[in-house]
Amino acid sequence: MVSGNSINFQVKQRRKGYETEKEYCITANNDFCRGGVLSGCGSNKNEITFWNPFTGGDNENLVAMIEEYNATDPEFKIKNVSMKEGDMYTKISTVVNSGKDIPDLMIVHGERIKQYNDNGMLESFDELLTNYPNISAGNYVEAAWNIGELDGTRYAVPLDIHTWGTYYNVELLAKYAPNALDDEIITFDEIREIAQQASADGIATTAVTWFKPNFMSALSQYGGQLSENGIDPTLDSQASIDAATLLSDLFADGLTPKDGEDATQMFLTGQLVLWPEGIWGQNIIKDAEFEWGLTNAPQLSDDLSETVNWSSSHQFVMFNSEQRTDEKEAGIADFLEWLRTNSIEWARAGQNPASLDIINNEEYKTMPQSIFMSSEEQQATLEIFDYKYNGYVSEYLDGNGPDLYTQKMSVDDFVSGMQKEVSDKIAKDGSN
Repeated sequence: MVSGNSINFQVKQRRKGYETEKEYCITANNDFCRGGVLSGCGSNKNEITFWNPFTGGDNENLVAMIEEYNATDPEFKIKNVSMKEGDMYTKISTVVNSGKDIPDLMIVHGERIKQYNDNGMLESFDELLTNYPNISAGNYVEAAWNIGELDGTRYAVPLDIHTWGTYYNVELLAKYAPNALDDEIITFDEIREIAQQASADGIATTAVTWFKPNFMSALSQYGGQLSENGIDPTLDSQASIDAATLLSDLFADGLTPKDGEDATQMFLTGQLVLWPEGIWGQNIIKDAEFEWGLTNAPQLSDDLSETVNWSSSHQFVMFNSEQRTDEKEAGIADFLEWLRTNSIEWARAGQNPASLDIINNEEYKTMPQSIFMSSEEQQATLEIFDYKYNGYVSEYLDGNGPDLYTQKMSVDDFVSGMQKEVSDKIAKDGSN
């Protein structure tokens, strides 16, 4: 018996001159085929399906890069599939478990690599990269490269390293602390000195816009760590108490916007001297009607060798898939090698490509975020917190940090609660 759908296919196929169902699917790759009506139809065999979480303003830059690469006429072109971050991470677990519709290539945040690998979900790049010697440690930012290697095996290749820094109002900083940027580091002591004059003018000094990177940076500066053995959290510590107290006191002592005030708008309207934010934040303030700059995140010390700038990294990974051929994997490596020397478009999105090739680009040198790549010493300040259970720590900090910061939760309750919640979630995780 021939179904109506099959008859419909036969008519369409003959009109276009295709001899087989497979040829029609691969060549036409149209909505009829993608709708799943025909058995055996799927993504074009000469396409690399690429999942990523870039749905904001940077999506335009990503699409431009992919179009530029595809215009080089590679054997395997890139098919871009951008989706919301949360949806993407939920969906990948489902498709990997089912063994169907697994993307050929995907971007994940570097902190997730350990957990995915411990769950047996990732394919190694080691054999593939033997034919691509330039995709190697010496050509990438150390922190971004290292997070993709576990126990001597490479499971990821970095796209970028995005960092938390401090934007500043040039005029206001020159007024209140003209020498603060002589070393490109603004310390918490200098922040308090600025506040003595700024507050008299009704100007707020700094802000804690996203608690997590501020806390993690301060924790590391105080000598703390998320875990000593890579599994059990060490969050109920003196370093955690010190970091929490440091940030909470900024609010208590009146150095920041009041609870409910919008720090971003205050910075844009000249009512805030310093605006700690990620390098991606320049897309928000690029049209501000005053001169602004970008420097290191606030620090305890003005010694660059002791500076910690919280960072994360978007990493290319390959989830286990029986459908991904050796030829397609070589196509993936071709794409990654092309990106290594053609990443200026990603820098235009406000990002720092992880490939060191970018530092020789004259356009890139004029970009504010290039400060973090300006020297080996500066690159060494970029710290990725690659604790396997980083996600559980992040959930706690995002959920409770604002209450700690605005004095609605005590430091002791915050720190002990963090240790308990993360420990409880690990106990239920089952991936140790």
